Amino acid sequence: MANQAYLSVIAKDFAEPRIPERLEAFLQTVPFSSSRPGFTHLTIRAVDDSEAPVLEQDLRPAPLDAAGIAELVASQLHGDCSYETTCFWDLATIEAGSGRSLRQPQALGIVCRGEDYENDLWRERGHFEAQLGFEHFFTGHAGLLGAPPGAKTLAQSPEEARFLETMAWPENLDRYQEKTRENIRQLLDWVRRIEKAVPVERAWLWSEGEENFEARLEEIMAAR
Repeated sequence: MANQAYLSVIAKDFAEPRIPERLEAFLQTVPFSSSRPGFTHLTIRAVDDSEAPVLEQDLRPAPLDAAGIAELVASQLHGDCSYETTCFWDLATIEAGSGRSLRQPQALGIVCRGEDYENDLWRERGHFEAQLGFEHFFTGHAGLLGAPPGAKTLAQSPEEARFLETMAWPENLDRYQEKTRENIRQLLDWVRRIEKAVPVERAWLWSEGEENFEARLEEIMAAR
């Protein structure tokens, strides 16, 4: 399974009564997909992730805005709960066979954790955790992006081999670099909006495959 990328945020003053206010402010910054706006699911869990949800709502027939999610959370407010919601944002991708660029809706998951949830998990993973989608939306496939000119990249699968063949054309690689940078810029712009909307103590980006995801993004943005 492809590696996932994440954003974690620790906020200041996250006592139980402030959770709906902080969550609404965070959710108001989300860069919704232009074609699929709104929050489409809400799941509330108590104690830890092993427990069955205490509430699950499918909001797809009538997606909610940030205020609507905060209102539901306020009705089930406990410091030992987590509040999970999902939506979509638009990210650029490249077709492996043609090199054609696409901008399509991709799933974006957001978790808000009370400070008593799962043995203070917020200290490790944040009061807020955004599940950004596949790591390669921001780092590219096969280590192509940010690599020194002429560096040899080895395919790890037949699909990756086809993608590398497509990227052998300089114009395709240039397009891939620029579209990946667009995704990174959108992500970093979102982080800046969060830092203005929420009293942030710490925010960090990480992924399942990169030892230092933030440094990798900086490398790609700086590469020429």
